[in-house]
Amino acid sequence: MQAAARAHSASSTAPIADHRLAPFPRMGAQRTGPAVPGPGAPALPAQGATAAGRGAAGTVAVAMTLPVDDERASEGAAPQGTVDGPAGGASGRRPRLQITLIALGALAVVVIGLLAATRGPSEEPWAGRILPEPQEKPDLVLTDTSGKPFDLRDRTAGHFTVLFFGYTSCPDVCPINLGTLDTAMETLGPQVRDQVDVVFVSVDPATDTPAVIREYLDRFDTRFIGLTGTPDQLRAAQEAAKVPPAEEGSAESTGSSGTIGHATQMIVYAPDDEARIVYPFGTRQSDWTRDLPRLLGGDVPVETPEG
Repeated sequence: MQAAARAHSASSTAPIADHRLAPFPRMGAQRTGPAVPGPGAPALPAQGATAAGRGAAGTVAVAMTLPVDDERASEGAAPQGTVDGPAGGASGRRPRLQITLIALGALAVVVIGLLAATRGPSEEPWAGRILPEPQEKPDLVLTDTSGKPFDLRDRTAGHFTVLFFGYTSCPDVCPINLGTLDTAMETLGPQVRDQVDVVFVSVDPATDTPAVIREYLDRFDTRFIGLTGTPDQLRAAQEAAKVPPAEEGSAESTGSSGTIGHATQMIVYAPDDEARIVYPFGTRQSDWTRDLPRLLGGDVPVETPEG
């Protein structure tokens, strides 16, 4: 009897494995450290585990053992860099507007290019005098400012060419013509300047040596081409360009304060080696800046019935 009592007493005091979870913290209480599971309890997750919100019964269910599914958690989140609400909607519409504007701009460029490619005679007035018939660029070889032969057609092929006859000691017509054209081309920029050759032919071979011509033209533009030749060559060149030959005379006879009378117009030859327009003395900078882009863009100066 006593043995049985002692056995019962020993069995009642033996420890019993506790399979219960550690008690949840009271609502509103702040946990100060990780919970310590009892013997046999499932392991607690690493720090950073999330807790679910309130249940329907007002209790708090803590997700202690379930891993976080990053993909499912991020499905409902807004993409990085976007903003919910009205601001986000405006941001979403902005790229579509930009794409539309870019497409319209590209279409406009294509249309302008097609119009330029198919452009024919222009009805707008020209600052120069339109020739009744196209005139061919003179086929001549003179001497350039380096003392070498210069084939006019060959060396200016594929470019617009402005041909002008004058002399370096001319007091009025020559510096005004060259200065006005130079200023206009500087205003228009390299996209125009690089497509135009300006050729100055001296009509005073006794004074205008290649070195003198070079120094004179460099006052305007170092890319201007200077040519000279013998008196016979220069007279033939003027005849080929269909301008009156230069002559020495008084200021009254030459129409200027200089002593050599010469043609004052500037002849413009297109890349096809034909001139359809000439610009007289007195052509303004604004005339050049308006007409040169038109010529390079494909406008063809021809006489209209109204003109």
